[in-house]
Amino acid sequence: MMSKLTREDLYSLEEYANIRPEFRAKVMAHKKHRRVPIGPNAALYFEDALTMQYQVQEMLRIERIFEAEGINEELEVYNPLIPDGMNWKATFMIEFGDAEERKTALAKMIGIDKKLWVQVEGYDKVHPIANEDLDRETEDKTSSVHFMRFELTADMVKAVLNGASISAGTDHEAYQHSTVLDQATRDSLANDLQTIQ
Repeated sequence: MMSKLTREDLYSLEEYANIRPEFRAKVMAHKKHRRVPIGPNAALYFEDALTMQYQVQEMLRIERIFEAEGINEELEVYNPLIPDGMNWKATFMIEFGDAEERKTALAKMIGIDKKLWVQVEGYDKVHPIANEDLDRETEDKTSSVHFMRFELTADMVKAVLNGASISAGTDHEAYQHSTVLDQATRDSLANDLQTIQ
């Protein structure tokens, strides 16, 4: 199971300054296999302990936080985004380079967070539990960033660990796309799961 991060898992500001280039390169290489494009203008970014450690380290660095209390606050923010062994946690981003185009699209995509899905080969689609921290929609538009978790059944977990393919997509009327994850991404997501004994 993905353990939650503790202060012991983190580098001090001084240590982090020394290793940051190598650590960042390692995280960027890892993240390549954690991004799942959904059509031309959206993607799911699957989080795990390493991606969250990077977020925390960067926040501590930028904010110059080194007291225990401040570090614990950052851990409390980011730890919930680490998968629990029976789910995937992801940031869904709607990505339009042009601001006007983005504004128009977000107005049409209200409710897209509920229309996303992941599917383990041989099983039903799993829709996410989205934006548990706060509502990210108004009646005029949706947000370009949504946080979500996909809860899997024990059978789905077992199937993924046995090599089943994974697909992802959205059935939203304004944006319908799906994709089958490539092997490297599939394997990276399989590492988030563990069978319950």
